[in-house]
This record gives sequence, structure tokens and C-alpha cells, in this order.
Amino acid sequence: MQVNSYERDKDARKRCIDHFGAKCNVCGLDFQEKYGEIGAGFIHVHHKVEISTIGKEYSVNPKTDLIPVCPNCHSILRKESQHIQ
Repeated sequence: MQVNSYERDKDARKRCIDHFGAKCNVCGLDFQEKYGEIGAGFIHVHHKVEISTIGKEYSVNPKTDLIPVCPNCHSILRKESQHIQ
């Protein structure tokens, strides 16, 4: 699927979570295990390459371009990418 650099692909997000699970791939936090049913399926999905740096259109590969992470790890990953640039 082609998307522009400002659009998030909901199908790619779903396929990423279907592949990796709704568990942080950095720290291992599973919101359902920690908080019960209210946490079921809750997870952020991080673009490994900041989409604002990619050209106008790109094909999202949910298994190689995206990774499920908790909000805390997501914040640090974003902060790290801003620091590197």
C-alpha cells in the first residue's frame, strides 16, 4: 500500500501487531498482563525510519518497517532519533 509521508496506515499497524503481538519489543511490557483486560491490545507502533524523512510515497512493510513498543520506549526512541539528526 502506498501512503504519503504524513499518513499513518492503519492496516499496516494491524498487520505489525498481528505479526509481533501487542508487547513492547524493547522492554517486554504487555499491557494486558500488567493491567488486565483494559490493557488488551494497547501498544504503540514505531516507524523504524522516521516517516518525515522518507520521500513522498513509500510502501510500508509491517514486519521490517514497524515495531510495537510501549509509550515510554516509544518516547525514548523518538527522542533518540531527534538527537541523532
